[in-house]
Amino acid sequence: MTAVLQARGLGKRYGRRWALRDCTIDIPAGHVVGLVGPNGAGKTTLLKLAGGQLAPTSGSVAVLGGPPAGGPAQLAKVGFVAQDTPVYAGLSVADHLRLGARLNRGWDAALARDRIGQLGLDPSHRAGNLSGGQRAQLALTLGLAKRPELLILDEPVASLDPLARREFLQGLMEAVAEHELSVVLSSHLVADLERTCDYIVVLVDSRVRVAGQIENLLATHHRLTGPRRDPGRLPAGQHVVSASHTDRQSTFVVRTEAPIHDPAWTVSGLSLEDLVLAYMEKPAAARPLLEVQQ
Repeated sequence: MTAVLQARGLGKRYGRRWALRDCTIDIPAGHVVGLVGPNGAGKTTLLKLAGGQLAPTSGSVAVLGGPPAGGPAQLAKVGFVAQDTPVYAGLSVADHLRLGARLNRGWDAALARDRIGQLGLDPSHRAGNLSGGQRAQLALTLGLAKRPELLILDEPVASLDPLARREFLQGLMEAVAEHELSVVLSSHLVADLERTCDYIVVLVDSRVRVAGQIENLLATHHRLTGPRRDPGRLPAGQHVVSASHTDRQSTFVVRTEAPIHDPAWTVSGLSLEDLVLAYMEKPAAARPLLEVQQ
């Protein structure tokens, strides 16, 4: 499987503090990949290293087979939209498009112009006078019009209201379908990832806890509820992701390819949010957590 983003032992340190440490990850091509994890997990640092905005302290990172920011040709392959969807307040929408054309050798002027028209943005309006949703759409337009192979979005809808968030994500999905680009989207809003992504990576403390196609992950994870039981007594093929207990009852989230036949258990499926939260908890002590790259 071709990786659009590959890191090996990647780390970034500021003074004595590590923002990312010993991160190893493979993000596949041809997917809309959701990158999720708690605050401080290293998501933004990882994406900035991938975008060439930061230099690593340790380890290595490759994007589309080459070093991030490794020359004009490499830079042209990657679009990046940061969390605050940065645009220049004093420049008009038209100014942004002219700037994009000057800075990007593969700039698609027709795509940018058509998208601005579809969004109903007045080219003469200054970015500082646009709404948050409109600024985000302008930033996305700039990222798309450079016609990248990989589009990186670092929590681009975190500050938007629900309607603006939905419109942004809808525009993103339309662009993905039309231009067949790979996307890495970080967000703490799992519902947004569920609507837009087909592959997910859960990053906790700089480490990948689980990665895979969402459909496959949901099909192989189950919640077991039944009489209190030590997790060590579960079959070897049932990998315990999380466990909780009351005096009489145990609840496990397990990963298994095999059917569960034990009549003592009530078996139910998980939502994507359930799955993500289970992997963000501390792993069950009785069995090592299964880290998966699919």
